[in-house]
Amino acid sequence: MFAGAAIALMIGLMLNVLGTAVGAMLVDTTARETPAASSFGIGAGLWLLVSNLIGLASGGYVAARLSGTADGTDGTLHGLAVWATSFLVSAVLLGNLLAGVASTATRSASSILGGLAQGAGSVASAAGEQIANRTSTETVQSTTQSLIDRAQNALSGGGDPAAMNSDQRKAEIANLVRRRITDGNLPAPDRERLNGLVAAEFGIPPQEAQQRVDRLEQQTKQAAEQAELRAREAADATAKGAVWTSFAVFLTMLLGMGAAILGARRGTREAFALRTTATIR
Repeated sequence: MFAGAAIALMIGLMLNVLGTAVGAMLVDTTARETPAASSFGIGAGLWLLVSNLIGLASGGYVAARLSGTADGTDGTLHGLAVWATSFLVSAVLLGNLLAGVASTATRSASSILGGLAQGAGSVASAAGEQIANRTSTETVQSTTQSLIDRAQNALSGGGDPAAMNSDQRKAEIANLVRRRITDGNLPAPDRERLNGLVAAEFGIPPQEAQQRVDRLEQQTKQAAEQAELRAREAADATAKGAVWTSFAVFLTMLLGMGAAILGARRGTREAFALRTTATIR
């Protein structure tokens, strides 16, 4: 049985290597006559299926012949054993391959990020030394205090929009817009407040400010609806892909089981003896 499984795996591997070589020969970047990606995918899938069927049928035949059985049921069981062993070994090898690829990619990304971080640290250190040499402590403190004062001015809103500075108006506008996006709607006083802030900030009449706010709300609503629609479409496509992939794997396994059983039944000694007798007669 193990010999049949090994032969099934090796024949399938050999045919898949041949298919890879044939597919590589079809790639012609100079003449730009390379088949489409969809054609490549369909051809590769069919070749993979046929290769596995040939390998499993051969493995089932070898397992039944080497077992010395003359019973069709025993041959069928040997074919099932070859089929199960081959698929289990293939699944283990594929899992190890994917795990190795993921581990290699993770290590490469970590090395690249580590190198970038080290380089960024060196650049930042050199820049810091230059800035420290050129900038006095008083200048740094003055700049920091200026940023703090500006942040405090931006946070101290709530008064007449016309009497507020630009930072205060922008900060309150951003807060109201954020509440509109997250909460879904604004109360009437907050809407009036937003219209007044926009009018004062951009120096436009209240009616035009209200039109801008309404346009922004409409655009935000449309963007949210489109994002939800795209998310639903992506989820639906993923679900359909998973369904069709599951059916394809099931069909492949079912056909492989049939090929292994057929090969094993053909390889039983009783069937072989009957064919030999019929040939001699």
